[in-house]
Amino acid sequence: MHIEVTRDVMEAMQSAVMREHPREACGILLGEGDRITQFIETGNVHPTPETHFEIDPQALIDAYRAEREGGPQTIGFFHSHPSGDPAPSKTDRAAAAHDGKIWMIAGTNGIKCWRDDPKAFVPVSYAIATG
Repeated sequence: MHIEVTRDVMEAMQSAVMREHPREACGILLGEGDRITQFIETGNVHPTPETHFEIDPQALIDAYRAEREGGPQTIGFFHSHPSGDPAPSKTDRAAAAHDGKIWMIAGTNGIKCWRDDPKAFVPVSYAIATG
């Protein structure tokens, strides 16, 4: 599997990481098929946002509702590891829905992309697209 991510989305995720540091930034990835065209930065409502993330449930409800009404698909989710690798942590694996959604994770050495498969997170390649 290969994902396309627009430059605007990449820049928005990087801005969220810088703005939220040292807390974990998080958000929702929207688009069509294998192309992510929008990023909705959400509040991290976890009680310890320096080491964990939880997307604001109302933001998730709103994204899924908009999708049902003909809006963009909820492709997946984004969060950061402010002092770690851009790979799913043990906590991420325990909290994951294993629903095939894309997870983009920012760490100290960049942003990596993963698919949350039923048994494990699988690395996914991505390219930055314009528009």
